[in-house]
Amino acid sequence: MDQDDLDPRERSILALERRGFPGPGAKERAIREELGLAPVRYYQLLNALLDDARALAHDPVTVNRLRRVRDQRRSER
Repeated sequence: MDQDDLDPRERSILALERRGFPGPGAKERAIREELGLAPVRYYQLLNALLDDARALAHDPVTVNRLRRVRDQRRSER
């Protein structure tokens, strides 16, 4: 698959996930200001991206890291 299969918003979501954020609220502020999304909607889109082969092809390091975090949280429930 070609990374260009991801739309600009999907690429922006993955790019935002690659960044570090200094404190609580900073990430949510970036989500609202840079992507124009409510944080709840952002996390819905991100979760769907984690199961998308195109996202894995585009940014395997970030997607695999987030998959591990998600799986760990699920197993703790």
